[in-house]
Amino acid sequence: MSLLHSRRDPAGPDGRGARARWGRVLPGLAVVAVAGLLTAAAIAPQRSAEASPAWQGALGQADSQALELVQAAAVGAPVARDGFAAEAPPAAPAAALASAPAVGVPDPGTAQAIGYQMVMAMGWDENEWNCLAALWTRESNWNAYSFNPSSGAYGIPQAVPGEKMASAGEDWATNPETQIRWGIAYITGRYGTPCGAWQHSEERGWY
Repeated sequence: MSLLHSRRDPAGPDGRGARARWGRVLPGLAVVAVAGLLTAAAIAPQRSAEASPAWQGALGQADSQALELVQAAAVGAPVARDGFAAEAPPAAPAAALASAPAVGVPDPGTAQAIGYQMVMAMGWDENEWNCLAALWTRESNWNAYSFNPSSGAYGIPQAVPGEKMASAGEDWATNPETQIRWGIAYITGRYGTPCGAWQHSEERGWY
């Protein structure tokens, strides 16, 4: 009888063996169940996004907010995103262009007329001529014989020393055209344009 009973119920009459066996199996089943739940949770948002209009609307709203930020950055306008203010950095200010009072076309035959013709020949505009006219009016009043005894500056462009202008012609001491040609070459090499030289003169008092 005891042998037959052991074949039918290995746990014995009190059932302790069966409880022990289930005690070993249940933890494994619990692990499998938890893993299944986690997998379902990970997949659910993707399926909800495909099936739920509300979810798709939320995604569309997020894309719209991102687009607003990009557009605001392009124009520098403040926008609100998720309750927080987001403002694009201001654009760097454009460099101020140097300018001088307009003087118009000078009288023919004058030193300024020679300077005007050379400025136009360089491909510069009227504003560059205005800058050159103002610069050399300040320096020498367009006098080819202007001399500064304290610095040794001479001529219309006030070259220091005046002998530098010999590179433009032997008549540098008396010929306004030679002086102007040298002066424009000096300005081009050092400041780029007459307005560049004028701006430096405005800021420093010399060029």
